[in-house]
Amino acid sequence: MPQLPQLILLDLDGTLYIGNQPIPGAIAALAQLRERDIALRFITNTTTKSQGELVAQLRVMGFQLDADELISAAVAATLELRNLQQQAGRPLRIWPLVADAIKTDFTEFIWDENKPDYIVLGDIGDSWDLSLINRLFNVMHNGAELIALHKGRFWQTSEGLKADIGFFVAGFEYVTSKTARIMGKPNRDFYQRVLDSANVKAEDALMVGDDIDSDVGGAQLIGIKGCLVKTGKFRQPYFDQSDVKPDYVVASIAELLTAIA
Repeated sequence: MPQLPQLILLDLDGTLYIGNQPIPGAIAALAQLRERDIALRFITNTTTKSQGELVAQLRVMGFQLDADELISAAVAATLELRNLQQQAGRPLRIWPLVADAIKTDFTEFIWDENKPDYIVLGDIGDSWDLSLINRLFNVMHNGAELIALHKGRFWQTSEGLKADIGFFVAGFEYVTSKTARIMGKPNRDFYQRVLDSANVKAEDALMVGDDIDSDVGGAQLIGIKGCLVKTGKFRQPYFDQSDVKPDYVVASIAELLTAIA
């Protein structure tokens, strides 16, 4: 019998639910994993909701979890800024260009839209326009560095696929010749923080998600096995042309235990 992982990392949107509806069988699947004493971590690049809001959303849908089992890209950014501030030996000035719901995560730092040390970039919906893009370009051109909460290419919504902030992150990297610090998936440090939170080694963990690049590919780069679910943003043509080879592919999270047991 194959040895079950000690830790399973779970993507949220598209893997456990779509919109406000759980994937059929998802709640029961997680209950089965807990019955086998497998530690769970809920990880997400979602940057439009605070940690508390995400936990509450999952609980309303019927998922059982402790608050410290959920680790978001915004939390990772706060930890990174604290480290950078300590290295600088002075208070950092930041421009938190993020959704209103998570701005409170960054109140310990000085906010400055004119001469920040770092721009913290997250999902801001329809707030993008050419004026804002040029303001960001000039601030970066004058010395600010870019911290991106993630670099996702696209994401699944109830209305279909939509372009993600990776579109803007890559654009700013190109026009400024600077490399952004990426906080969420597929960043190696992000995955390592999740492993450390459960005191588990990479070879004893499994990542489950609907994004073959950030979820599966990112996890595999650090030595975590990856399982791709055919829900959410999964598209067969994209899968067929990808260089990433998942360790497991399942129709949905409901089939996970059968696949790995």
